[in-house]
Order: sequence, then structure tokens, then C-alpha cells
Amino acid sequence: MDDDLTRALRLRAKLYALIRAFFAERAVLEVDTPVLGQGASTDANIDSFDTGFTGPAGAGNRRRFLRTSPEFWHKRLLAQGLGDCYELGKVFRNGEYGRRHNPEFTLLEWYRVGWDVQRLMTEVEALVRAAFAFAGRSAGPAERLSYRELFMRHLATDPLTASDDELRRLATGVWVDVARLDRDGVLDVLMTHRIEPALPPHGMTFVYEYPASQAALARIRRDLDGELVAERFELYVGRLELANGFNELADPMEQLGRFEADNRLRVARGGEALPIDRKLLEALEDGLPPCSGVALGVDRLLMAMLEAEDLRAVLAFPFPEA
Repeated sequence: MDDDLTRALRLRAKLYALIRAFFAERAVLEVDTPVLGQGASTDANIDSFDTGFTGPAGAGNRRRFLRTSPEFWHKRLLAQGLGDCYELGKVFRNGEYGRRHNPEFTLLEWYRVGWDVQRLMTEVEALVRAAFAFAGRSAGPAERLSYRELFMRHLATDPLTASDDELRRLATGVWVDVARLDRDGVLDVLMTHRIEPALPPHGMTFVYEYPASQAALARIRRDLDGELVAERFELYVGRLELANGFNELADPMEQLGRFEADNRLRVARGGEALPIDRKLLEALEDGLPPCSGVALGVDRLLMAMLEAEDLRAVLAFPFPEA
């Protein structure tokens, strides 16, 4: 076996132990939730693997989906009063493969009851610093910028108020045909092709207060200028996107509306509407406590710790060899 891969596999095992010790010290409970579910992620930008159950009809829906995140099960546990919890395990996303993507990957997801996203960012930073120190490296300085501040710094444009035409002009020269994209699609292209390459190569950048149209499962509020923003954040380590966090949406009717809007977009793009997780909606009706949660890509964290350029450098068996 290659020495670099051996080092990566040994570091992975030690990182798992560090993560578990980190949360044990903070009294956050490790949970183990299903990998196969009856509901799917309706997010139009994520494709799920699905399979069929051939056993007794009484076992529930025959069509099952490999989870893209353990989020829905965690929220069901939180609604039952479990309290702070985390999970370290496999998730699956169809169609995603490349230097920074593998269809099967390891995700660390955790939830803090009564916390806002600013407090959760502090804990995420502490975990990343502990992981880097464990590898004998420094994670570097950390900066927090709103989505608006980030665009103003790198593109001299307010992404919340700029016209669609202005945003498309900023994307001139990018190989993507932005004329065919909606506003959020153009913003994503600007983020990935204009802003991410300009981020500091070392250190951490937390980006928060995303446009309300990109809320996903986060709460929405007005910022100091009265603009609607999503209470969510993303963490970049260097130029590598590592984590995505939310002040979690608790309104079942609003959540249902977002699921239905996702499915309409999926159909408009030529796909199919996917089964909505009704059990999650029932849990929200029972009452989700105020909480914030975050998902962190463990494979990408290992990449950053080892200064690897390709995700395959930290996987025992990348997708083509699985």
C-alpha cells in the first residue's frame, strides 16, 4: 500500500476518535440513524440513490432512498426531546464525482438546542482547529463575513439588491451559460468561479446571511438593512468548502411549502417529484426546539489536514474502485 494512503487512513481513524472525544467532553450524544429512508431530499441540486425493498408489504414503502444527510432523523429525535446530538457516518449523493466529490462520503452532522449560528460557528472553528493541531498544523486565522460583505469585497456588488442583468454581466467570461440560469444559479456561478478562487489559501472563512432564496432548511429574517436573509452559514478552509450550518426551520407549513417548491423546480428541470418526508413534518408539528445544526465533510477535512489536492488521496477505495 502507498505510504501516503497509509498515513491518510491512520489519520482518519485518529480523527474519528478525536471527534468523538470532542463531543463527549461537551456532552453531545452520538446517535445512529437509518441510511435507507422512505422520504428523499427534494433539493433540486441534489440527486438521491434509490432502491426497492422486496420483503413483506407491512414493512412500509417499498421504494427507499439512501440518505443524503441524517438531518431529518436528527430533527425527529430533537422533537422527541433528545437534546444535543451528533452523527458520524456515510451519506450518498448520486452524480457527484471529481476532485472534491465522491458519491459515497463521510459526514459529521450535529445539532445544538438553543444555539444560534454565531455560537455554532465558534464550535465549528474549535473542532477544525483541534483537528489541524492533531495533524501538527495550524488552521490559520478565521474571518466571518456576511454573504453581502463577501460579494462587496470581491465583486463590488450587493448580491441582495443587484439586478439579474448586472449579476450576469459579472459572470462574463465564465464557461457556464449563465443566460439559462435563474438568479440563484448565477449567484452560485459567481461564488464558485469568481469568489472562491480569490479566498485566502490558508485560514478559515465563515460566510453567513445568505439570500433568503437559498435558505434550504434555515429560518429567514431581515438583516439590519431590512433585506430578507437566511440564517445559515458555510465554512471554507482555504478555498475548500467544508461545512454548511443552519438556524433550523421549525414551521411545518413553511417546510412543506419549501419541499413542494423544490419538487416543482425538479419537474421544471425535467426530473421527477420525490416523496416528501411526512414523518419529519409530523415531528415539526409536535414541536422542534429552537436549535442550530451543521454538516461537515470529514473527507474534505482530511484533505485540508493533509494539504491534499484530490479527495481520492484520503479514501481507501474511491468510487471507481469500490
